[in-house]
Amino acid sequence: MIKKNIWLSLLTCLFLFKLILLPIGAIELDQVTRTVQLEESGKTVILTPEQVKRGKRLFNNSCAQCHNGGITKTNPNVGLEPESLSLATPARDSIVSLIDYMKDPTSYDGVNSIAELHPSIKSAEIFPKMRNLTDEDLFAIAGHILMQPKIAAEKWGGGKIYY
Repeated sequence: MIKKNIWLSLLTCLFLFKLILLPIGAIELDQVTRTVQLEESGKTVILTPEQVKRGKRLFNNSCAQCHNGGITKTNPNVGLEPESLSLATPARDSIVSLIDYMKDPTSYDGVNSIAELHPSIKSAEIFPKMRNLTDEDLFAIAGHILMQPKIAAEKWGGGKIYY
């Protein structure tokens, strides 16, 4: 009988802990964190919480195999951190420019198409994960990429020292 009461008390405490304390631990991103550059003109957009979740999920499913933590496994010198994105030609530091890149990627200097080497909408027949991505999906992925430096700071694109 005592063992039964102990287990019942333990389960009750566990349930109350989950009910009361765990929701407090959830991270709610504020509007400043969710604000990212929309286009080169400097216009910004605030991502909705749904876009943030969707972008993270899609990035992890479609991009993280090569870009986990914002690095580029095939070329560690060029990552997804703001500096690398802004120094590319054309600059890839806005949602519009990242969507353009995900549709038809070019080399870092912008001269050559790399659609056959890098997953993209243009090469969806080679890279099946790209087949079903819509413009809304690409928008969410781009938002995720641009928002990560605000969340992970120097870890995003930081390379082996962090991951």
